[in-house]
Amino acid sequence: MEIRNIKTFVRLAEVGNFSRVAEQTGYSQSAVTMQIKQLEEELDAALFERIGRKARLTEAGERLLPFAVNILDSVKRAEAAVLSSNKIGGKLRIGTCESYLISVLPPVIEEMSQRCPDAEISTHTAAVSDLADMLNHNDVDLLFFLDEKIYSPQWVKVIERPERICFVASSRSHLAGKTGISIEELLSEPMYLTEKNISYRYAMEQALAARGIELHPFLETGNTDVITEFLLKNRGISFLPEYVVSDYLKEGLLSVLDVKFTDISMWSQLVYHKNKFLTPLEELFMDLMAKRI
Repeated sequence: MEIRNIKTFVRLAEVGNFSRVAEQTGYSQSAVTMQIKQLEEELDAALFERIGRKARLTEAGERLLPFAVNILDSVKRAEAAVLSSNKIGGKLRIGTCESYLISVLPPVIEEMSQRCPDAEISTHTAAVSDLADMLNHNDVDLLFFLDEKIYSPQWVKVIERPERICFVASSRSHLAGKTGISIEELLSEPMYLTEKNISYRYAMEQALAARGIELHPFLETGNTDVITEFLLKNRGISFLPEYVVSDYLKEGLLSVLDVKFTDISMWSQLVYHKNKFLTPLEELFMDLMAKRI
């Protein structure tokens, strides 16, 4: 069996579409079809059912898949074994959220730039549901997201850590240092919030809706740096993950507000697809993240 045919088989099992695999691999669609046909002839078994534009694994294909993933994993490890660590390269596509891209990922990416100068790293931000779809269709290699605990039989979870979400304001705010702030008093202040599809904002809005309270924020933006700039100028309050404002809290520029409200926690989660054969670059990223999270 040729390695390229096995690679194409695994990619097609992930994506389920011949033309899409052709786009991702650089082969023509006829070449992808031929590679699968060659593999099926070698094994004397049909590996995919072709239904319309979808390609679904047959029982034989399901049995082959874990062995194919192991073969590719062994090939990658063999390649890595003969290369020094400073020669790790390749492409890494990370699906993530805006707040991680601003607050958590920069030091990890900086370290990778020093250790793997030949690597090509790209980040893709979107709603968690869209990111999950991208992972399942092999449009990103790893998914690092913030949400309630999410599990999928298609995923391998590498990291799962709770994150505190809190109301925060300037330390110069008249609410800073005050205990037992009521929701009514809190919401009398201008609110600067992330967009509605962000997990922790949705959880907060649901808790308010249970009390019959509807939010009317002054500003909505996906960029948490913009929000913190307004907070530092004492323009109002926000509801953010603590890691976003941790440096400002340590410096005493911002304060967590003591609000009579339901505690809301989300979870930092790093996952990859179970059929993904991990490259040395992807393993390095996960190792660095595990040390920092």
